[in-house]
Amino acid sequence: MRATVLDQPGSPLRVTELADPEPGPGQLLVAVEACGVCRTDLHLRDGELEPHGLPRVLGHQVVGTVLAAAPDVGPGLPGVGRRVGIPWLGWTCGQCRYCTTGRENLCRRARFTGRDLDGGFAERTVADARFCLPLPEGPSALELAPLLCAGLIGWRALRLAGDDAVSLGLYGFGSSAHVIAQVAHHQGRRLFAFTRRGDDEAQALARELGVEWVGPSDEQPPEPLDAAIVFASAGELVPTALHALAPGGTVVCAGIHMTDIPSFPYADLWEERSIRSVANLTRRDGEEFLALAPRVPVRTHTTRYPLEGAEQALADLRAGAFSGSAVVEVASVGPA
Repeated sequence: MRATVLDQPGSPLRVTELADPEPGPGQLLVAVEACGVCRTDLHLRDGELEPHGLPRVLGHQVVGTVLAAAPDVGPGLPGVGRRVGIPWLGWTCGQCRYCTTGRENLCRRARFTGRDLDGGFAERTVADARFCLPLPEGPSALELAPLLCAGLIGWRALRLAGDDAVSLGLYGFGSSAHVIAQVAHHQGRRLFAFTRRGDDEAQALARELGVEWVGPSDEQPPEPLDAAIVFASAGELVPTALHALAPGGTVVCAGIHMTDIPSFPYADLWEERSIRSVANLTRRDGEEFLALAPRVPVRTHTTRYPLEGAEQALADLRAGAFSGSAVVEVASVGPA
């Protein structure tokens, strides 16, 4: 099968031929249609996060069809012919204090797709059937792929921002923000988007999706915010967002990696403001969000790349060369 692999952090992804994987106990063999490109993939490629078991196939927003299932995959789990999504969370122990209390996203032994397990920048992949999310047949794989991390992490971040957060700031208007802005607007929240200065394309997309105020990240909004979600990996935005909060407000850091957060005056944290992070996702997050997305409905804005173009997709993500989401097309999935 064709695949792009990471040999070493800091080196370009390499296009190669690999043997087709075989499903092990509890696993599905999936023919990949498309795989979304996430900033976590970029952090792994650039060495800001450590990939395990190199060479590794990156990609954890995988849309595909089940080709085969191991004999022990039981009823109630996706079977042959079913369309599934493979997200970042690929396996947990199921026994630790986190797994047994609804917090499997914090499992110390968890394995993650595209970091510990081969992901979706390949024609075939295998995945634990319990962690594969059933997907509808109607939307294209290009539309669905960004929902599997950009959407799921955005959904978890939105929930942690609080149901009572009416005025919501979104710092970094990329893949995740453009998805969750649609959900927040559907919920009746007022949205304020912060982008890199001069990023006219992202600002135009934000306005198109119902954001009422758009400005550069180094400016303060016209009024205090109930909550802010920092999607960008720039730690210096955390004090900026904190300074923009009303009393009692929350800053949610939505990325798995962020540069160091600089110091800030205690006065900006006082009056019961808070900072918290999002760590990974749970299967329940996936079930909730994938049920909600069609009702909004969420429409993803995508730029497609061929499988051989995964390295270029990461370079364009690093450069901010597109708005919305990038998706690697592995099999022909129709018009963008």
